[in-house]
Amino acid sequence: MTSILWLRRDLRRADHPALLAARDAADGDLVVAYVLDPALWSSAGPVRRAWLAATLEATARDYGDALTLLWGNSRIVVPELAKRLGATSVHVTRETTPFGRRRDEDIANSLAAQGVSWLETGTPYAVGPGLVVNGTGTPYKVFTPFARAWREHGWPDPAPRPRDLPLRHARNDADATRALRDALTQPDLPTLPDAGEEAAHARWREFLETGVTAYATDRDLPGRDGTSRLSPHLKLGTIHPRTLLADLASRRGTGKETFVDELAWREFYADVLWHNPSSAWTDLRDALAGMEYDEPADAIEAWRAGTTGYPIVDAGMRQLLATGWMHNRVRMITASFLTKDLHVWWPVGARHFLDHLVDGDIASNSHGWQWVAGTGTDASPYFRVFNPVTQGEKFDPDGDYVREWVPELAHLAGKAAHQPWEHADGYARGYPARIVDHAEERREALRRLDAVKRGTAAR
Repeated sequence: MTSILWLRRDLRRADHPALLAARDAADGDLVVAYVLDPALWSSAGPVRRAWLAATLEATARDYGDALTLLWGNSRIVVPELAKRLGATSVHVTRETTPFGRRRDEDIANSLAAQGVSWLETGTPYAVGPGLVVNGTGTPYKVFTPFARAWREHGWPDPAPRPRDLPLRHARNDADATRALRDALTQPDLPTLPDAGEEAAHARWREFLETGVTAYATDRDLPGRDGTSRLSPHLKLGTIHPRTLLADLASRRGTGKETFVDELAWREFYADVLWHNPSSAWTDLRDALAGMEYDEPADAIEAWRAGTTGYPIVDAGMRQLLATGWMHNRVRMITASFLTKDLHVWWPVGARHFLDHLVDGDIASNSHGWQWVAGTGTDASPYFRVFNPVTQGEKFDPDGDYVREWVPELAHLAGKAAHQPWEHADGYARGYPARIVDHAEERREALRRLDAVKRGTAAR
């Protein structure tokens, strides 16, 4: 009897409970498959597609080139694969996003009609969303008590890596292999990090040796390599957070505790989305109901392109376009600029990020945006408007990050790069003028907030 393991956000072999379940169910062959959905594929930017393609190439090698690549709507493709192979079971890591849950329910029903079992084992998180609740059985709405309860709940040890698998290749779809090949040969792609499970573990070992001790301070400085850079690997599941937590268990220090907190934030946002599916693209809280938002097309395009005239904002947006990644501190600064300086509703920015980020995770992305916009859980109050100049000077004090991504300002030394308008030659190399005046837009943002509080905002 053939069993199928359908990979999604779990492109690895180690610490993979669904793989173990699929192996144990296979009284015969085990087919490991990945489905490229053309609708999702077309919506991703070239860097994001290339990162997935590189990761799938590495995953195929890890499975002895027995990874079956399929193309099409998974609601159709997966039941068809099961029927063609005469499979008795399909195994997955449980999906937790609103789209994934709906899709999986549909597929499970289709498979049941064929007499095929659908089995979900594990999640992409150390603790599955929905499992951490307070004493009354209700979900947490604030991070700090959630993180405390999350730690107290605990998580299993990493699952063992299976050695002998009865793998069988089931024929790739030509459209899938063509899409991956094309993704990796697009012009002007940046140099991507090494992809796959082995690379994820190598990066993790390097961070443990050289980065975790200073993480509490260095993580906020975009000009330094002070972050783990594991988020793209966590996104595609080439390493599991349970593995990271196991390796950190015996360590001490603020760097370790801060890093665990960042993992807890990822799990908190997944839990919030689990309980509030609509918060993927709408306000979690209605505290700003009636807020007046704008849709300034030219200004939004300048923000996307990194030509706002505010150096730290432009550096971040250009880093995103060039690499598919942006430093987390700069994500907050750029999000604040769009929502508070340009008065744009947060989903506009969240969709742009999700289209381009190689680590784009719907729960972390949408709720991170809502934290800045003042509509989410644990949200920064709306009246907290990041000043892009002072934020740049504080977190990029020597201007190194700005000069790296905004070459028009490379001639300005030190923190002068954050205020080119203060220097006679600041615009000598073609850097654009500021599209808005921050001080004026801050006052306008607070005026709109006051209108919401007084109940006179636009309805």
